[in-house]
Amino acid sequence: MESNDDHRVPEQGSGYFDAASAEPLHPSAREVWLAAVDEGWADPARLYGAARRARMLLDNAREVIASLLGAQPSEVSFTASGTQAVHQGVLGTARARRRAGRQIVASAVEHSAVLHAAAHSAGDDAGSPAAPRLVGVDRTGRVDPAEFAAAVDADTALACLQSANHEVGTVQPVDDVSEHCRDRGVPVFVDAAQTVGRQPVPRGWSVLAASAHKWGGPPGVGVLAVRRGTRWRSALPEDEREDGRVPGFGNLPGILAAASALHARAGEAEQLAARHRALVDRIRAEIPARVPDVEVVGDPDRRLPHLVTFSCLYVNGEALVGELDRAGFAVSSGSSCTASTLRPSHVLEAMGVLTHGNVRVSLSRDVTSADVDRFLDVVPQVVSRLRAEAGI
Repeated sequence: MESNDDHRVPEQGSGYFDAASAEPLHPSAREVWLAAVDEGWADPARLYGAARRARMLLDNAREVIASLLGAQPSEVSFTASGTQAVHQGVLGTARARRRAGRQIVASAVEHSAVLHAAAHSAGDDAGSPAAPRLVGVDRTGRVDPAEFAAAVDADTALACLQSANHEVGTVQPVDDVSEHCRDRGVPVFVDAAQTVGRQPVPRGWSVLAASAHKWGGPPGVGVLAVRRGTRWRSALPEDEREDGRVPGFGNLPGILAAASALHARAGEAEQLAARHRALVDRIRAEIPARVPDVEVVGDPDRRLPHLVTFSCLYVNGEALVGELDRAGFAVSSGSSCTASTLRPSHVLEAMGVLTHGNVRVSLSRDVTSADVDRFLDVVPQVVSRLRAEAGI
C-alpha cells in the first residue's frame, strides 16, 4: 500500500472549506486507485490466479485499515458507503441483542444516519419502543458522561456516541461513556467518520463506522468494524463475502485507494492538525471581531482542529453559502442539510444555539494561510450585503 508520495502538505491554495463533507482525493490514493483498476478487478471470492491476487490485495488493505483503527483484520469489513456502515452497525447490533434489551440510547447530536437507523430499529416490530432514547448536550454540543450513563439501563441494547460532532466539531467523551457501558454489558456504537485519519480512534468502541472520503479516500467505501465478542447479526440477507457482514462484490480499487489514503493521513495527521488548529483559531477569533451579531458555536478547546461553525444573526444560511460560493469558497450550512424538511439543524437545536445564518468551515489539507486571510476579508462583505438586502 506504499506509494512514492512523500505525504508533504501541498503548497498550493484552495477555497474548498468543506472537508467535513468530503476531503479531496489524496495523491497517494489516486496513484493506487489507478493501478488497482488494472490489478484489482477480479472477484476475490474465486480461486483462479487473478482472483487470488485480488484477495491478497484486499487482505493487505484490510490489515492497513485495521491497524490504524486499533482493530484486528477479522473485525473489519468494507461497505458501499459510510452511511451503509452506520446502518449495518446499528441495526446489526440491535438485532443481535433483542433478548438482552430493546432500547437504543444515543446523543441528541448524532448524525442523521445514526438517528434514522435507531428509529428504524425501534419501529421494526410491535415489541420495540417507539423511538430511541436521546441524551441531551450542553451549549458546546458535548454530552455529560454521567447523564449518558444514567440513560443506559437494563433494557438498553445499544449505546451510540459519535467520536466528534460533524457540524460543530465538539469531541465527545467516548471512553468515559464506554467504561460505564462495559460495566453494564452494553455495546457502544461509535460513528468515527469525522475523526478517523485526523485523531486517535477512541479505545472504547464495540462497533465502529467510518467513511473513506472523509480522510481523502475515494467515495463509495465505508468501513464497519465489529469487535470480537460483540454480538452482531446482519440486518440484510447474509452473503459469502465479508464474513457475512456485507453482501455483494466490493469496490476493490476503491478499498485499496482508501487504505493508501489512510496510511498517508496517519503520517501527516499531527502536522495537519497543528496547522489547521492555528488557522481555525484565527477564524474563531476574527469572525466575531469583524462581523457584528455572530455566534461561534462548539467547544472552543475539546474540538476537531480543522472545523469551526458560526451563525450570523439576520442572515439566511443558504443565501450565505451561495454568496460565499460565488466568492470562491465552498462551505456548508447546518440548516441546508435539512432544507427539504423546513427544519433547522437538529444539532444546533439540541445545543440551544442560533440555528439560522449558520456556516460550517472545515479545512482540507490544501488550504493555506492566504486562503484563510481572503476568507476573513470576504465574510464581512458578504454578510453586510445580505443584511442590507434584507433591510437590516
